[in-house]
Amino acid sequence: MRFKTELILLSLLFLPLRGEISANEEPSGAPSVITVAAVGDIMMGTDYPFPKLPKKDGRLLFEEPKGFLRKADIVFGNLEGPLCEGGSPAKKVKDRESYVFRTPPKYVKNLVDAGFNVVSLANNHAGDFGYKGMSSTKKALDAAGIKYSSKAGEVAEFEVNGLKMGLVSFSFGPPPRSIVYPEKALEEIDLLSRKYDLLILSIHGGKEGGTALRTVNEFEYFLNEPRGNLIQFAHEAIERGADLILAHGPHVPRAVEIYQDRLIAYSLGNFCTYGGMSLDKEKGYAPLLWVELGRNGEFVRGRIFSFIQFPPGVPKRDGEERAWALIKKLSQEDFPETSPSFGASETILPREKTPESDASSGTPSIVHSADENRGALNFHPGFSHKSIFLRERR
Repeated sequence: MRFKTELILLSLLFLPLRGEISANEEPSGAPSVITVAAVGDIMMGTDYPFPKLPKKDGRLLFEEPKGFLRKADIVFGNLEGPLCEGGSPAKKVKDRESYVFRTPPKYVKNLVDAGFNVVSLANNHAGDFGYKGMSSTKKALDAAGIKYSSKAGEVAEFEVNGLKMGLVSFSFGPPPRSIVYPEKALEEIDLLSRKYDLLILSIHGGKEGGTALRTVNEFEYFLNEPRGNLIQFAHEAIERGADLILAHGPHVPRAVEIYQDRLIAYSLGNFCTYGGMSLDKEKGYAPLLWVELGRNGEFVRGRIFSFIQFPPGVPKRDGEERAWALIKKLSQEDFPETSPSFGASETILPREKTPESDASSGTPSIVHSADENRGALNFHPGFSHKSIFLRERR
């Protein structure tokens, strides 16, 4: 959303730290903020070139994170690999270990059960089985009621708390919607920001693997393939009116940054990649990002819930909070002036909204319930108020 008036006054409530958040706590009512839960790469198993599929058709893949996911207004993931049957790969397969995925269409029900209501299809595996595979994927998602955005031009639309919201996906490779050739992509962002009250971007880019942890302001390559400059594109996208940027592609978590009061997640890593990807070290860290946006798109507060994958690849809650600790470290190192503030218990806040150093002054507590009421956040009485001035954009 595009603003440039001068000031907006926000009041935040901070509550005492209560330890681990239960996925079964009851909400106190609908919040005025917009809530987004976002994860990185999802590949629920493949039957090509030979079966690597989870038991029970994958019904237990999201058993642990779904209590968190279901509570957000918008629940996003990057769907790597088509939902299709049969066909021939659209890319050259060199050997049995080639990264080509094909997931049975019936597995879409696992996304529905987990709470996902939008996915990105703008990545380098959604087209593994060509046009037929992509068409089958979209058909399965349409039948399941899950919105999507791809390089073909779709915008996933939502209405939340009276606001019209759009989510649009970008990737590397040739245009359209390419961050490697950003001019047209940025023009589209500019147009869409005028159409929607809030605009969320999904971006697939950056180099891959264990050496891809750091976010650098330079053009990135992987295996000599151009993968874009994520920092430059994200900043320019926000200047054009984007309100939240969710990036993925490196297969490891990366830093988060606040730019013009908007949150940028530079890589959400792997989240549920059954039998298809390396989960060694940081590649197994599976953050679940919870974001609260104000009605003008500004980042209000959030959490980075830590999950972890061990082979073959199912996200489990990580009591050591390794994903959150890694993202905190990378954010403070890569963006010392613009990283969010990191509080206790996986909390992230805008720098100017940080509670006083005394922990008893409070940190935000997001609570979830297992029902289908989205966007619920529990505010308890007796919290201290803190008024924050933010620049309103236009």
